[in-house]
Amino acid sequence: MDRQRSLPIIWHEAYEADIGAHVFPTRKYRSLKERLVREGVVKEADIRRPEPASNEQVGLVHTAAYLEKIVNDDFSWQDNMILEVPYSPQLREAMWLCAGGSILTARLALEYGLAAHLGGGFHHAFPDHGEGFCLINDVAVALRVLRAEGAIERATVIDCDLHHGNGTAAVFQNEAEVFTFSIHQQNNYPMYKPRSDLDLGLADGTGDAEYLELLRTHVPEILNGHRPDLVFYLAGADPYEEDQLGGLSLSRAGLRQRDELILQLAAGAGVPVAITLAGGYARRFEDTVDIHFQTVRAAGRQLQRGRG
Repeated sequence: MDRQRSLPIIWHEAYEADIGAHVFPTRKYRSLKERLVREGVVKEADIRRPEPASNEQVGLVHTAAYLEKIVNDDFSWQDNMILEVPYSPQLREAMWLCAGGSILTARLALEYGLAAHLGGGFHHAFPDHGEGFCLINDVAVALRVLRAEGAIERATVIDCDLHHGNGTAAVFQNEAEVFTFSIHQQNNYPMYKPRSDLDLGLADGTGDAEYLELLRTHVPEILNGHRPDLVFYLAGADPYEEDQLGGLSLSRAGLRQRDELILQLAAGAGVPVAITLAGGYARRFEDTVDIHFQTVRAAGRQLQRGRG
């Protein structure tokens, strides 16, 4: 890996789909990109803009009937209720681009050692339906694409979003080559939690010390035991103590330590990392953006330090 290379950052302006007044702030993607440029973390000209995933690529995860429903704009009110965001062709465009962004992020992570996607992490989408703000599962699509191409054989999903990664667990439940790990608030959405390879369901109010100790214990065991070719890290901002949808008590300092720990452990194991943002719904919008900003900055610093 060339230590002089800057961190690959993937983003597209169309990620900011208009979903009306909603707790999910799609403008965070643009705000984060603008702050990264403003503070000199990345140059505007160096940001990679993805192509949308193809229907064939998305179909490696999602059923033909579900894809037909999306493409034909055939969502019922029940579908929209489960999805919890209003379906529109603009949302479809954003999600296909996000899937393409996660594919590109994975490829660049294999090349550089680290890459950060200013989007993605839609882990509640199942093969035959979307739910919890997630129309399609971009991380699952990216992993299926790279495995089909022979770019990787084994992968690990380290899901540090507040919520259990139920869609991802369901997609890979019979696929031993992909190890799924979710650390989440147990008494929170989703009610139905298919088993990941390792689930750590945390009590309400869990804070920095316990959370970080669990990661120190389990992540090295996962990396050493599974020996993945690639890690997808879902760096959710929603374990934050001031998150509107959350009940954990991590501080912003604790979340920075979480990011640094995950990246250091993966580097020590020699495993490339593709980062996605996943959730974040802080009472102060600026806090969500700052948490994501710190994740990307930690990745840039880790890349410059090099592996191990």
